[in-house]
Amino acid sequence: MRKILLFILLTLSLIYGQDFKKAGTSGFVFLELPVSAKSAALGEASISLTDHGAAGLFINPATTGFVENSHNLSVSYSPWIADISHYNTAYSFNSPLGVISVGAIVMDYGSMKRTRSVGGQRLFEVTGSFDANAIALSLGYSRRLTDKFSFGAAFKYINEKIDIYSADNVVFDAGVLYFTGLGSLRLAATIQNFGVDSKFINDSFRMPTVFRIGIAAELIGDYESEYRVTGIVEAFHPADNDERLNVGTEISWKNQITIRGGYKFFYDEESYSFGIGVNPGLGYPAEIDFAYSDYGRLGEVLRFSLQLGIL
Repeated sequence: MRKILLFILLTLSLIYGQDFKKAGTSGFVFLELPVSAKSAALGEASISLTDHGAAGLFINPATTGFVENSHNLSVSYSPWIADISHYNTAYSFNSPLGVISVGAIVMDYGSMKRTRSVGGQRLFEVTGSFDANAIALSLGYSRRLTDKFSFGAAFKYINEKIDIYSADNVVFDAGVLYFTGLGSLRLAATIQNFGVDSKFINDSFRMPTVFRIGIAAELIGDYESEYRVTGIVEAFHPADNDERLNVGTEISWKNQITIRGGYKFFYDEESYSFGIGVNPGLGYPAEIDFAYSDYGRLGEVLRFSLQLGIL
């Protein structure tokens, strides 16, 4: 427990000790988007849950230490705002030395028209098109040291491109997950996207570093019960905005049908979310998840995820 508290204190001093500027100063902000329908449905209050499968690589690397399957695959898709497509996939292998995970996040911004000014007037001629996209490739490791504690870490290579211009960098994620022994209460903490500044053409920008701390517990039943109700609270400090609070809950029947809901506090546009997860009972671990998130004036965002495991 002392080691966990030390980790949290050191991370807080590292983040709050820097004179971070706020909105509009971080790049690679696609890394801040939810990577699974389960996380999105819970209002992104999810770092203290242990059933993300391979997708935990991008949520809290420590959670993959609790994956029981030898192999686990997670894929996710979201038709994002403004006709942008957001993809995520991750795979984990449970070895005797720990859980090794690999994954990729892809953001496809689509094609845009290339124009040029005509005759000095406020007229523009279409001369072709160009593409814009972003990708993050991650390699992670997690290990469960006891039945109550796990840690994890991951490195991510990031590249974002628009036309012939691009920027890239390497960032670091780390997390811990601890079952306190007070009922089912568990604590989790992560630091995500930690790295040095990067540069696009001649402009430098910071990484979208985020520190999160969360708690979760079963309010009714447990994962072995016919009915289960789980409550989650998560606070986080982003490098490019003020502190925020997310809450979520899920109600599950025999872990086959799970209803989820969440709410985000202190956001400009984001607010409530909800979703459902279905385990079809195929004889091996499998789950299909759906999430709806309200983004206010920006509209709604849907997300679909599939998780498969091989014992």
